[in-house]
Amino acid sequence: MTEPHVTHRLAAAVPSAGRLQVRNPFDLSVIAKVDVVDRAGVDAALRVAIGLFRDRDAWLPAHARVAILQRTAELMRERAEWLATEATHEGGKPLSDSRIEIARAIDGIHNCAELLRNERGAQVPMGATAASAGRLAFTTHEPIGPVVAISAFNHPLNLVVHQVGPAVAAGCPVIIKPAEETPLSCFHFIDLLREAGLPAGWAQALITDEIATAEALATDPRVALLTFIGSARVGWHLRSRIAPGTRCTLEHGGVAPVIVDRRVDLDEVVPALAKGGFYHAGQVCVSVQRVFADRVIAEPLAQALAGAGLSMRVGNPLSEATDIGPLIRPAETERVHAWVQEAVHGGARLLCGGDTLTETCYAPTVLVDPPDGARVSTQEIFGPVIAVYHYDDLDRAIQRANALPYAFQAAVFTKDLGTALRAATRLDASAVMINDHTAFRVDWMPFAGLRQSGLGTGGIPYSFREMQIEKMLVLRSTGL
Repeated sequence: MTEPHVTHRLAAAVPSAGRLQVRNPFDLSVIAKVDVVDRAGVDAALRVAIGLFRDRDAWLPAHARVAILQRTAELMRERAEWLATEATHEGGKPLSDSRIEIARAIDGIHNCAELLRNERGAQVPMGATAASAGRLAFTTHEPIGPVVAISAFNHPLNLVVHQVGPAVAAGCPVIIKPAEETPLSCFHFIDLLREAGLPAGWAQALITDEIATAEALATDPRVALLTFIGSARVGWHLRSRIAPGTRCTLEHGGVAPVIVDRRVDLDEVVPALAKGGFYHAGQVCVSVQRVFADRVIAEPLAQALAGAGLSMRVGNPLSEATDIGPLIRPAETERVHAWVQEAVHGGARLLCGGDTLTETCYAPTVLVDPPDGARVSTQEIFGPVIAVYHYDDLDRAIQRANALPYAFQAAVFTKDLGTALRAATRLDASAVMINDHTAFRVDWMPFAGLRQSGLGTGGIPYSFREMQIEKMLVLRSTGL
């Protein structure tokens, strides 16, 4: 059977610079081929975007943007099961979880539309001095300009919604480069926006032929804002190369810490930690990775987590019975296994997992007390691996949790309010979940990596604000 050919979503006709095969990460079969563009394609997309932005008479009014977003959400709802299946097919997330992702994405589009109903400026006081008398001042908001978004594979539709949706709401032309592994959900979303009435140039999607071309897109001086979700190494490199005046937001990963007090109910804690650590095979930027447990509870907690991991079914993500799907590519499975083996050789106890099941499937793994210098203890593993560490002193556990150059979301489990507040106020994190796992998120809350984990604040309302400038108008009148 011939794989479908999916064209790139440039507003202007640009010759293809080649084609990229998109593979199902579970069985590595080719499911589609997509066009890629070279620098000429990138330049064409940027010319369209800057041309639209410079023509202020062509800007889409707020009511038109609201209508487009509402219609997009309606189309997504009508095709939700198909979108979930497509996302699972290309990204490997179990179908049950992809359905949740699509529901979140639809709600995210509604959130984008609602932002425009609540858009407001502020009055700037005048008249308090003789020099400011006879004046009225207030602020409004305008689109910042062309937005370039570079997205990640692990939530192939919802991450795109987080980057493109606010740009459409803010009135910014946007060019998005999805992950090479998962471009199809992005292309489908751009198609839905256009079907809902968005003129083609206001949202374009493309895949570049090489890394240098993607860098040229991100660092072009016509770009007003770069929004990047993905590798810290790549994100910080791009930030060092962006043009003067370009704003930048980065969302990378963490090595999420959890503090577990002795005063907990394991029947409540274990399911939350197992979900937070093994969900989507651990391929979540705030996935549970380092669990610091009071010595009294550490061993039974670790054994219970191992039992939870052993009970989870790993396999075809399109099966309703599957709990954990594949990693995105074979090289990631090999890397995760190498990190686990390094920890075991360094003295960690392996309670479950530690095995490659297929080229891309890895068994849910629980390690006890890996060395502090092991990569599972110091770097984001982005795989289905949870490490449990004993502690005798809470403050010392918090120091260990804070010892890395990454800080994103953290968690503490306890029935004691004082312990909860002490840990929450001392953990280096932008958000601390109390009695919930580190991967909890709703799409309207702030979502920010600190230190090397990111720059700026994500979350739909916060991205929307980043994509605007605040302009002040000062009226001078003898009538005042």
